[in-house]
Amino acid sequence: MTAKRSPLALIFLTVFIDLVGFGIVIPVLPLYAERFGMSPLGIGVLLAIYSAMQALGAPWLGRLSDRVGRRPVLLLSLLGTAAGFLLMGLAKTLPLLFLGRIIDGITGGNISTAQAYIADVTPPEERSRGMGLIGAAFGLGFIFGPAIGGVMGHFSLAAPLLFAAGLSAANAVAVYFLLPESLTAERRGQARQRSPIAAIFRQPHGRTLALAIGAYFVTTMAFSLLTATYPLFTERRFGYGAAQNGYLFAAQGILSAVIQGGLLGWLVRRCGDKRLAMAGCALLAASMFGLPTSAAAVALFGWTAGLASGHGLVAAPLNSLASQSVDAASQGRVLGVMQSAASLARIVGPVLGGWLLSYDAAHPALSFGRTPYWTSGLVTLIALALVAIL
Repeated sequence: MTAKRSPLALIFLTVFIDLVGFGIVIPVLPLYAERFGMSPLGIGVLLAIYSAMQALGAPWLGRLSDRVGRRPVLLLSLLGTAAGFLLMGLAKTLPLLFLGRIIDGITGGNISTAQAYIADVTPPEERSRGMGLIGAAFGLGFIFGPAIGGVMGHFSLAAPLLFAAGLSAANAVAVYFLLPESLTAERRGQARQRSPIAAIFRQPHGRTLALAIGAYFVTTMAFSLLTATYPLFTERRFGYGAAQNGYLFAAQGILSAVIQGGLLGWLVRRCGDKRLAMAGCALLAASMFGLPTSAAAVALFGWTAGLASGHGLVAAPLNSLASQSVDAASQGRVLGVMQSAASLARIVGPVLGGWLLSYDAAHPALSFGRTPYWTSGLVTLIALALVAIL
């Protein structure tokens, strides 16, 4: 067991540091972009281009990790992230700022490689627990990262970007010296003989994989719709500002990290991946329907906790189901496709949410927030149906 625990702890630390670096720039990047004379639309494009490039890069990185191993791809990704942040921090022109963001996005699909590493070193019955560590690192990184970025932004708007570059470079050094390779030479040889990525859907459980990807896309889109519109909703309905919303987002991150990092293994043993994913979809949908009915802060906090818990129960089991639907030589590519679907969902969700929230704002008779969140609830019920027929 010791041999297995040590790599998992190192992968957790790698993803946590990577997400801290990503989170550091969240509070300052829009303000930094304004210095280049960018309009709000241009800033939105700058933010969205990361997810667009990640959607393209994640399957490629996953497939490459199947061929050459997880460790080299993690190193490549972390060094690319460091280069992207450094270029943005030193940029004097708008094209260089976008180039840095594009490099960061293309090489930023290392979550799928980290998940493939976990798939390599865990048996199927323990896989959701291992995937949950990624979710926990994700949540904790988004708590500490923006806080550090906000503090460093007092020195200069470029300082958080340069610090994130240094953090990613240090992370790459730690991976080089501390993280062993998880993929055997035999499996790398099998992957080199594989046909294109589409071939994974022709494996015996290709239907299960397609349904898992569909459910993952839908739930990620619903949750990204929520996170993009939540501050506007709480401001209009409860008068909350940046500080109160920051506390609420931090609480969501902590709750999600506790569920995915602490409770998920026990829950999977009791319920199984499929039932747990269904429960998460049901809780997420119910909370989406309930959120716009909040008339008091207590109700808002309760529905928000339901959203964080539901989302925390969905991601790891769906990734585990996708991982178990293909052979050992295809883990990187299938988890890369999963992350690509999530990246696309993070583009669609905020755009859809903003459009639907604008509809509510233009119709004062409607309860503000009802249209986007009820739509999101209906969409999540579709995900529930997809999981149910796995």
